Amino acid sequence: MSRRLYHNAIIVNEGCETPGWVATEGHFITTVGHGEPPAEMLSEGDVEAVDGGGGYLMPGAIDTHVHFRDPGLTEKADIATESRAATAGGVTSYIDMPNTVPQTVTLQAVEQKMARAAEVSDANYAFFIGATDSNLPELLAADYTRIPGIKLFMGSSTGGMLVADDCLLDRLFASAPAIIAVHAEDENIIAAARERLKAEHPEGIPVERHTDVRSREACIAATRRAIALAERHGARLHICHISTADELRLIAEAKLRGVKVTAETCPQYLLFDRTDFNILGSRIKCNPAIKDPSDRIALLRALRPGGIIDTIATDHAPHLLSQKEGDALTAASGMPMVQFSLAAILDLIDSEPEVEGVLTPAQVVELMAHAPARIFGIERRGFLRPGYYADLVLARRLPLPGHKITDADVVSRCGWTPLAGRTISWQITTLAHTKLPLRFGR
Repeated sequence: MSRRLYHNAIIVNEGCETPGWVATEGHFITTVGHGEPPAEMLSEGDVEAVDGGGGYLMPGAIDTHVHFRDPGLTEKADIATESRAATAGGVTSYIDMPNTVPQTVTLQAVEQKMARAAEVSDANYAFFIGATDSNLPELLAADYTRIPGIKLFMGSSTGGMLVADDCLLDRLFASAPAIIAVHAEDENIIAAARERLKAEHPEGIPVERHTDVRSREACIAATRRAIALAERHGARLHICHISTADELRLIAEAKLRGVKVTAETCPQYLLFDRTDFNILGSRIKCNPAIKDPSDRIALLRALRPGGIIDTIATDHAPHLLSQKEGDALTAASGMPMVQFSLAAILDLIDSEPEVEGVLTPAQVVELMAHAPARIFGIERRGFLRPGYYADLVLARRLPLPGHKITDADVVSRCGWTPLAGRTISWQITTLAHTKLPLRFGR
């Protein structure tokens, strides 16, 4: 089996940033060392030495929230193209969402996606099974050593997967044998806002009012409801794509009460606020909507160690640019983000006074590798440890002025990014990774 020695790097792992080296054999890490590797290791003829050039050597990012559009929506993207976009940006493992065509709401549909990924994926993979108002037997029969959890939509972002009935939700939270990942927006509040704004704008609701269509009140109500259900039944709850300061307060209070709840946010809520619609328009239209500047600042502050945000995922949701044309109701919601997520979050270390001195490479690794692995019980991923898979990423600072992102850089089939025109200061290289199904310990 092939042996490699990654050296001349700063090892970023488990809260530390230390000069060191990593030895691998085949798919696995054999040794993580400090300082310089033994001279005899560098001279061994069957060991390939990889010089890290003084960069940050870290475990590959794990993106637990992507929409790779396969099957049924492959004019936008598919598992092959989007997994290549992931590894181009240092994301070596992903968990895909169920709102495809057909929806991934049966065990057969999960197996079909697993088979497709085994053929074409360029990264490690897994797939949520989605909840509907009629598939509880499928959810109870699933093998949650192979399936990361249940995706529940409490807002209609989803092509008919909305589950809102109180009795059904009670049954789900009472009996779910795995973590429930929730899209938390209240559909009744959204519908009322939509009708009010349609009356105000009969010619079409401007895209910058998307924040008012899918309002903070919709997020707060659904998040409060999900927390109450988890608290009542002792269920494990993971709230996806947090976009408001108010939700952070609800989650903080719930954690203090012992509710088993974790929180995810996404790069778009950390990089943009509603004033950016003036320049970027529908390119930053997503569900939940991007909110106010004060929400962005609150989310940035919640990244600090021991803060309310546990993980950063991307909600990578590619559409063709032609599908992004329109107003607040007609332009498609979602954006590609997986390729530049790690670089963009590392950039926050230097560019955001709200996280200065708090966000470090070690904390980025905690949010994007360690915590996802820990929360979902991903086996032998997310850490640099002997016996773990050698999913290795090198992050190096670019010489000034950095790299200005353009749509031409995009690997995703959709061919564009909301980050076009933004300068990043980091070069991300995936040094080693496997292309295997993720496994989950319970």
